[in-house]
Amino acid sequence: MNSQPKQVFINLPIKNLQRSKAFFSELGFRFNEQFENETTTCMVVNDSIFVMLLEEDRFRAFTKREVADTSKVAEAILALSLESREEVEAIVNRAFAAGATPYNEPQDHGFMYGWSFTDLDGHLWEFLYMDEAAFKQQT
Repeated sequence: MNSQPKQVFINLPIKNLQRSKAFFSELGFRFNEQFENETTTCMVVNDSIFVMLLEEDRFRAFTKREVADTSKVAEAILALSLESREEVEAIVNRAFAAGATPYNEPQDHGFMYGWSFTDLDGHLWEFLYMDEAAFKQQT
């Protein structure tokens, strides 16, 4: 591929738009209301990454495959990096307060620290901090 993508749009099936929007708002995410209706919203991660939250019936319109039962299977792990270990702990703790469930205990690899949870619809999220200077020392 000669050209590089400019933006990333991740599409996730959800059960209840208002509940999911309230959950992710508690984590500090904002939404682009230009791409919102009664079944869909666009969660802004940053200027080039977006998560489309689509109620399951709407999501099904985009695929011929079955929607994953996230209580039984992992469809993906959505990993997002942050600027510090403290930011990782803050957002994961906000997720727990908003109804998320723990997925893994915090993992400290020296140069990288991560912590993960399952959101209200069973999607796996991991937030991590990577100390690039410490990483370079290990390589």
